[in-house]
Amino acid sequence: MVNRNLVQTLCLFSSIILIIGAGCSPKATQDVSSSDIPIQFTELCASCHGEDLKGEIAQSLLDGSWQFGAGRNNIKRSIKFGHPHHGMPSWGAVLNDEEIDTLVGFILAEEERLGITKPPLPDEIETQDYQVNVEVLAEGLETPWGVAFIDADHALITEKSGRLRVYQNGKLASDSIMGIPTVRQGGQGGLMDVNIDPDYAKNGWVYLAFSHGVGEPDEKGNLPGMTKIVRGKIVNNKWQDEQVLFEADHKSYRTAGVHFGSRIVFDPDGYLFFSIGDRGAMQHAQDLSKPNGKVHRINRDGSIPRSNPFYGRKDVVASIYSYGHRNPQGLAIHPETGQLWDTEHGPLGGDELNLVKRGLNYGWPVISYGINYNGDIITDKTAQEGMEQPIFYWKPSIAACGLDFYSGDLFPKWNNQILAGALKFEEVQLLHIEGDRVIYAQTLLKNAGRVRDVTTGPDGAIYVLLNRPGKLIRLSPKEVM
Repeated sequence: MVNRNLVQTLCLFSSIILIIGAGCSPKATQDVSSSDIPIQFTELCASCHGEDLKGEIAQSLLDGSWQFGAGRNNIKRSIKFGHPHHGMPSWGAVLNDEEIDTLVGFILAEEERLGITKPPLPDEIETQDYQVNVEVLAEGLETPWGVAFIDADHALITEKSGRLRVYQNGKLASDSIMGIPTVRQGGQGGLMDVNIDPDYAKNGWVYLAFSHGVGEPDEKGNLPGMTKIVRGKIVNNKWQDEQVLFEADHKSYRTAGVHFGSRIVFDPDGYLFFSIGDRGAMQHAQDLSKPNGKVHRINRDGSIPRSNPFYGRKDVVASIYSYGHRNPQGLAIHPETGQLWDTEHGPLGGDELNLVKRGLNYGWPVISYGINYNGDIITDKTAQEGMEQPIFYWKPSIAACGLDFYSGDLFPKWNNQILAGALKFEEVQLLHIEGDRVIYAQTLLKNAGRVRDVTTGPDGAIYVLLNRPGKLIRLSPKEVM
């Protein structure tokens, strides 16, 4: 039997915040049947979350908003491993997996019984600095991944399934661009990022990052794959003049369906940077003969800069710029310094914000602030000589994805500050930085959906791409400064 007094003491002093409330639905005022409540909830949870699940010391479990990620797996991990940095204790030493499953099933069943749904997207939000209008520009996108603006009224949006869509003059075109490369579907792979050439007005080049497959599938039907970078031009809604800029040695391709990266950015000198995740082989991130687990730098025509840190070395992938990365899905260039920054997924805990520098080792998997998803220890080291520390890390993981530095006229107080998206936490964070330090963070948008990309538009508004539900959202100040 669980010591109830101990449990109540833990809960009282932990100030559990497993859920962020956004206003209970009227239906949530109905009583929970006591006969349906698992003993684990009564013993461990009720003193904080209320016997009716509507909150006591901690907040409601029945308001449709989840701070640490919705869905069965995320809720289960929150209970099992806790979120100590946020006051949520771990119950994995008290409850076995079957008991945790029972708790999660109970909470989700109550949501369904009461018809609890996520609160609607607000028309405006309040931040520390501005009242912000929230406008949905496009809906019905199929798992969108990246967005790039050609001008204030014209943007390209990738869909993971392999379609390149056009948003123009306030409308999402029904027809996608014809003739773009075939992508390797499955898992986290597909059509990922899109960007336009810094001299697009003169040359018309559009750049794509996608998972490329070759060879024969394994026994599970998974095709060997790796991230590939191409460029082409769009003429009369057709993709043409394609050039391959990066295609790894096919011997390095892996059948795993995870950790492809990938973002594309250009620095002030015109170099093209892109990222590839470790592809599920974490030891490859430390191996310079492998392309995965790296940030790469090439010229815009695909040639390798002679100034690359490992240029000319035997048995090394010459495009490598930095290594020891797990899965970078955010890349951005500081508008004043020209420095390259990334956000990358950690395992369970340890998502990172890094200042990426030439030739440096960012440590994965030798050092990490996270553990494996099943609770196993990956490494007992968080630091080691010769390996870089993150500028900032998130624990628990927010599932960091999409990154930009704000650079516009609409939000002058935010210029040169970081916009960081989050899939699991369904939010956009604004990180205020000075030099190479994060001074503080605030959440701009929460629970609108899984944030896949965030960028500053040519008009100075902030554009947020949600992959579930598939929407493009515009944030602008209520009163233009």
